[in-house]
Amino acid sequence: MSTIPKSSFEFLKNLKKNNHKDWMTENKKEYQRNEKLLKIFYAEVAERLNEKDEIEKTKVFRINRDIRFSKDKTPYNVHRSVSFSRSGAHRRGGYYLRLEPGNSLMAGGFFGPQPADLLRIRKEFEMDDQEIRDILSKPDFKKVFGGFNEEYQVKTAPKGFSKDHPAIDLIKNKSFFVQHSFTDDEVFASDFMDKVVFHYELLRPYFDYMSDVLTTDLNGVSLLDD
Repeated sequence: MSTIPKSSFEFLKNLKKNNHKDWMTENKKEYQRNEKLLKIFYAEVAERLNEKDEIEKTKVFRINRDIRFSKDKTPYNVHRSVSFSRSGAHRRGGYYLRLEPGNSLMAGGFFGPQPADLLRIRKEFEMDDQEIRDILSKPDFKKVFGGFNEEYQVKTAPKGFSKDHPAIDLIKNKSFFVQHSFTDDEVFASDFMDKVVFHYELLRPYFDYMSDVLTTDLNGVSLLDD
């Protein structure tokens, strides 16, 4: 079972202090060496996920930042991130892992869903919020994730929804994902991959529920071709 090399964090710490092209060019071999080890880890995580799920794509995010519309013009990300996309239109939700000194985390769910999906989710919660609340309140799920990330919300209520609706705490979210942080010691531990996969597997009931919501209309009729 692969582990995360401490050298990858040492590289990221040094990059944070020297975030410019000349330094990266001088340390390119070290970057490539760490990337190779990290990609082995990612591949094993995907393999483990495939034991109980179906992963269509592993996306390793680029270290180069998109600075076109950013006030921060430093050219490189000081973290390494990867996502695992589920296969097929009937499997919704995605897995995410961020590795960064002092700020590592895993996450999963629906970040910035398309307008049609966002409306469908909100309408479902407006009609019946019991099932999603049951999932969010399961002891293991609640202990690990707490609840939805609430960083991305409208201030009161989305257009067409009442601010006084009992489920407005859910409806006003613009994204529906959860996350869990890891210490650096946890990241370097021999059982880190086991922990990541365990946390991902906790998401499956949530993914199954949301997949059902997003592939049916409000009457429960499938939107997928037979």
